[in-house]
This record gives sequence, structure tokens and C-alpha cells, in this order.
Amino acid sequence: MTGLRLVAADDDRTPAYVALRQAIVEGRYRPGERLQEQRIATELQLSRTPVREALRSLEAEGLVVIALNRGAVVRPIDVGEVEDLYDLRARLESYAAHRAVGRAGPADLERMDEAIADFDEHADRAAGGDPDALRTVNDANARFHQAVLEAARHERLGVLLRRATDVPLVFQAFRHFDRAAMERSNLFHRLIRAAVAGADAGRAEALMAEHIDQGRDVLLERLAHSGSVDALFDTDPHHDRSTQCHD
Repeated sequence: MTGLRLVAADDDRTPAYVALRQAIVEGRYRPGERLQEQRIATELQLSRTPVREALRSLEAEGLVVIALNRGAVVRPIDVGEVEDLYDLRARLESYAAHRAVGRAGPADLERMDEAIADFDEHADRAAGGDPDALRTVNDANARFHQAVLEAARHERLGVLLRRATDVPLVFQAFRHFDRAAMERSNLFHRLIRAAVAGADAGRAEALMAEHIDQGRDVLLERLAHSGSVDALFDTDPHHDRSTQCHD
């Protein structure tokens, strides 16, 4: 069982979408795994219609692939693609950080500050393996990067980044962080925020690229030992935690 449960949805997202997305992001459904509409509907105590609509939304987001005669599966990913995705993401996010300088307003900086504070507040428990704290840290991390992107004022860049960011991999990397790694990750957030506020576009760009690249290196090191992306989802989060930084 995947432990699927309906949770409160915000904005225009449906409860089925939120529940399925959370299960995919947290690795309860793994890359390449089939998503059976009827089984999911039964587990969520819903009809198949909202489940089908949720799967279509997740396909548009790049988390799910819907194939003829096979149905929906979690988007597969191989070792080579991990490096390609992070390289592309580093280029796109560093450009976003550069553009944010001179465009970010007080509201953008406030959103960055809130994300940094939430990250700090829950980092200890997340590093100890608390699943709710881990979700909060992962969400705070995503909100920080989204705040930088929104400050860049570039809609098409946002579309590209949604495709270049493999959200389940980000979450799995956070599962292995100890407190020192959490602190270092959020230190990058603080430094990037300061560079954006201080109108230092070159520094903001360089810091963001380094931040993303270090996350890539952590994952590639783990993949070198395991040989497959799927093995990342098998690792005990309390065993052999990395002390390096991820985004």
C-alpha cells in the first residue's frame, strides 16, 4: 500500500491531485511504476473520474507519462538523465537569480525570508527522519526557489524550469541530509537572497549555479554506488546520510 490519503487542497488543485502528487514526490510510487486508476480510486474512496483528471494534470506537470494500452506510469528516469537535468536546471535557475536582481520587490524578498525561516524551523526534525518535518523542509526549499523565479519576471523560464526539475529526486536527496547538510543548503538560500537584495547579479547567478551543482554531485555520487535511480528510493533515510549540500 502507498498510504494514499486525501488531504486539503488549495488554489485550484483537487484533493486527488494533491494526494497523488505527494505520493509520487515522496517515492511511494517509484519511477516507471504503473498507476492503476481503479486501485487508486478505491484507496482514496473516489470515483475514477477525479483520479483520471489528476493523472492528466500530473502528466502536464511532467511527473506522469500516459501511454496508449499501458495507462499512466510515473515518469521513468535513468542515471544519465539525472546529470543532464541538473546541468540544465543550474543554467536556468542561475539565469533566474541573475534576472531577479533589479526586479525583485519587497514582497519577493519577504517570500524568500519566510521560506528560509520555515526551512530552519523544521531542519532538525527533518534531519532526524520526521516525515512531516521533511515535507515542510522540502516545501520551504521549493518556495524559496519559486520566489527567486517569480522575481525574475520571466514566464517562459518558469515553464522550462518545471520540466527541468525532477521533484521526486529533490525530495529523495533531502531524506539523506544530516543537520549540517541542511544548514549548508539554507546558507546558500541566505546568500542568494542577500545577493539579490544587494543588486549583485553576478554573485546571485554564481551562487545559484554552485547550489544546484552541489546537489547534482551528491546524487551522482550515490548513483555511482547504487548503479540505478530506483536504488535511491530503497535507501534507508537514517543510514549513511550525506553531509553535502543539495538545493
